[in-house]
Amino acid sequence: MATLKLIFGVAVFGALVLAGIKVIPPFFANYQFEDAIKNEATQSTYSTHTEDDVREAVIKQARSYDIALTPKQVHVLRVGGFGTGTLSIDVEYSVPVELPGYSTTLDFHPSSKNKGAY
Repeated sequence: MATLKLIFGVAVFGALVLAGIKVIPPFFANYQFEDAIKNEATQSTYSTHTEDDVREAVIKQARSYDIALTPKQVHVLRVGGFGTGTLSIDVEYSVPVELPGYSTTLDFHPSSKNKGAY
């Protein structure tokens, strides 16, 4: 009976480790990507980058975290002038996760908004 409990315990522990290996990296990449979006929104508010330039910079940053984005998934809105207005960046993407006997999709919606100083 004790051997059966040990085998069951090791199997459950192994399943949890496998699930963690598959699920944790997308959340960590999203966390880093959110930080990159915040930096991009702050810097682009005070620069002369157009909305398309900001969109391309966000897509390039996403690639560095192994996140595949299309321009339709990145929404950039600038209200007001350079340095005096507001810049918001909204991104929507999903990551498929395959586990033995189960598959799911993780949906992420990172965003950032920065208001100019004036």
